[in-house]
Amino acid sequence: MSGLRFRVVEKAFQAKAREVTVPLERPSEYFGKYVFNREKMFKYLPSTVYAKLVDAMDNGAALDRSIADAVADGMKRWAMSLGVTHYTHWFQPLTEGTAEKHDAFVEHDGKGGMMEEFSGKLLVQQEPDASSFPNGGIRNTFEARGYSAWDPSSPVFVVDDTLCIPTVFIAYTGESLDYKAPLLKALSAVNKAAVDVCHYFDPSVKKVFSYLGWEQEYFLVDEGLYAARPDLLLTGRTLMGHEASKNQQLEDHYFGAIPTRVAAFMKDLEIQALELGIPVKTRHNEVAPNQFELAPIYEECNLAVDHNMLIMSLMRKVARTHGFRVLLHEKPFKGVNGSGKHNNWSLGTDTGALLMAPGKTPEENLRFITFIVNTLMAVYRHNGLLKASIMSATNAHRLGANEAPPAIISSFLGTQLSRVLDHLEESTDEQLVSLEGKHGMKLDIPQIPELLIDNTDRNRTSPFAFTGNRFEFRAVGSEANCASAMIALNAAVAEQLTCFKHDVDALMANGVSKESALIQVIRKYIKICKPIRFDGNGYSEEWKEEAAKRGLDCETSCPLIFDNYLTPDSIAMFESTGVMTKVELEARNEVKWETYTKKIQIEARVLGDLAMNHIVPVAIEYQSRLLDNVYKMKGLFAEEEAKRLSEENIAIIKEISERTAYIKEHVDAMVNARKVANKIEGERAKAIAYHDTIAPMLEQIRYHIDKLELIVDDKMWTLPKYRELLFIR
Repeated sequence: MSGLRFRVVEKAFQAKAREVTVPLERPSEYFGKYVFNREKMFKYLPSTVYAKLVDAMDNGAALDRSIADAVADGMKRWAMSLGVTHYTHWFQPLTEGTAEKHDAFVEHDGKGGMMEEFSGKLLVQQEPDASSFPNGGIRNTFEARGYSAWDPSSPVFVVDDTLCIPTVFIAYTGESLDYKAPLLKALSAVNKAAVDVCHYFDPSVKKVFSYLGWEQEYFLVDEGLYAARPDLLLTGRTLMGHEASKNQQLEDHYFGAIPTRVAAFMKDLEIQALELGIPVKTRHNEVAPNQFELAPIYEECNLAVDHNMLIMSLMRKVARTHGFRVLLHEKPFKGVNGSGKHNNWSLGTDTGALLMAPGKTPEENLRFITFIVNTLMAVYRHNGLLKASIMSATNAHRLGANEAPPAIISSFLGTQLSRVLDHLEESTDEQLVSLEGKHGMKLDIPQIPELLIDNTDRNRTSPFAFTGNRFEFRAVGSEANCASAMIALNAAVAEQLTCFKHDVDALMANGVSKESALIQVIRKYIKICKPIRFDGNGYSEEWKEEAAKRGLDCETSCPLIFDNYLTPDSIAMFESTGVMTKVELEARNEVKWETYTKKIQIEARVLGDLAMNHIVPVAIEYQSRLLDNVYKMKGLFAEEEAKRLSEENIAIIKEISERTAYIKEHVDAMVNARKVANKIEGERAKAIAYHDTIAPMLEQIRYHIDKLELIVDDKMWTLPKYRELLFIR
């Protein structure tokens, strides 16, 4: 091991767990400590203002601007009681991260001094400079103003000395430049469409909520080792590195005892998360070494998305205080499992009904089947779009890699629910429905509550699995903004429920009873969407062939998958639900293509630099030592004896020459390929060129670097190896 690498590894292994000061209170007592929740609202706001704000939060009532000053004053007083001095509009631009600009609570008092001030105008709307955020060509640089506007449905919170106000971010001309604005529109659309369908079963339903429970997977790496790997630092993943002799083969890390240093990090993270109102509940070791997971209790979708963005930021900060770096890249290490972010999605009503869960009465079970089948229809009709919603240059490394769902969207339902749908499909109206007065309907099918016996996800290869009372969208990447997948899914389901109501109402207008109309349309949908149902091995070659026959989207090129956003069906769906316009969709795709290109471009530059400035020089230096040894043997032994003794060294010398020559030649070719691709007009065409010509070169060059790692003297190798990176001591 080289001297530099030895010192880095030794320092990393000697790192101690930071002592965590655990609050004396129970978690329930400090939960939401730094959140302006309803308890604080009630305390700091006048009763009339509190009532109007709650109405806006719960019922979507228009926010009365006249109360903004009172709300801002209450927020300021609460925040200042915590030592807060600044405020910021916290939003989610198309960078996959969050953005914030901090301003102090200060203004001139007109008497030569300063006073603390925070007005309703500053709370409700601001005008941050939008020129450097991705916008896909919606705005020219010289007219790139953007507005951030308060989202009262997501509570404000305090981080350090700053009051953070969740906001949407839109262009001067009104187009959305973030994830929150279209997400709120998608949630509004699915609420309206689902309420209309719920009225077939319960006219008292006034609102339907979309719920999300995310599961965040991540890796931890010692900070010293991370700093010694420029590829991790600059790209989030290792662009080279031979797999360790032992990694996850024995499956001994999965659900194992959490390492002491990691447990200290997790405790610290959980305390700070709970104080910010993030209801974290689960923590455990994941499959790969140094891989872990945390998950919260499910929440309303918009709030859950905000909390996931917040906790990813919090994880990075807390990790550094414990001598770690968090890796959220979907595939930071080759040869071991990557990280996902399973999105558990469901719908529920203001009356307490869970629409994705079996009920206790026949009518509740028919409602359950109604929403299950319509969800399957939405996923079937827009399977390509849903794949595009989770696709990225980073997630492409993980999908289909025999550890995560394949890049073909299908849905696993489990044996009993599949039997229920098959029975419905094959039955007739007379077999299915009989009226029993005010008791509603009696379905001649197996008792749906029996699904509770076998309703879990038994197929880990399914991208969209039914898991008892929700669907688990498992293909979402670990560093992604959940909003991308949730926008597409909720909008697609909203459109589908609208179509369902139209079809049912059309039958009822022709004299068909409500019960029979519901069953007829459901049966029709079950037949139509049957191709999306798949319970087999999603990794198999046979499934790829079968999926193509079923008409499912089997494209694997990331830039081409993004085309699904701009198909006529996708544009019509987004526009009909009011979620996004064609102009907004086109702009977002420009951003997606450009981001893909830049990520591959950065990786190519980093790999080229490491190859020519680290790998090749070290390999040649080792080769020189071997050559010196060969010459010394010739002077010490007889010719035949020297030749015999030197054969192994000579073979290694030749192999080093061949591999370094290959690396040099292909790094040069990669540089030239980038120059050619960079001249291509149009972000889509450029992204395709990077995918087809440059991305494959990364793996080709890596192969030879990894072979050299096995040959070169360990003492000379400058970069920390997998056996050091992947095992926390």
